Amino acid sequence: MDKERYQKYVEIAKRAENEDLYSGERISLLMDIESADQKFHLRLDDWLKADEFNFAHDLYGIMNNINRTKFPAIDFGLFIPRFAGK
Repeated sequence: MDKERYQKYVEIAKRAENEDLYSGERISLLMDIESADQKFHLRLDDWLKADEFNFAHDLYGIMNNINRTKFPAIDFGLFIPRFAGK
């Protein structure tokens, strides 16, 4: 894993916590974000800069649709994040 990308995962997790969007174990959220990034090649900078509505949309979409039976998870149902890359 790229250290710079991992640092952005941490920044996303911190933002989610600071905005009271997430209060669980940070490691769980980091694993969800990493799995989503591996599957969707997330545009992390754009996600970090997003307004609260769009930031929360992807955060909750990832958390609510991920199938955690494997790591990294590859099954997110029909959900595609707004900040998915190409």
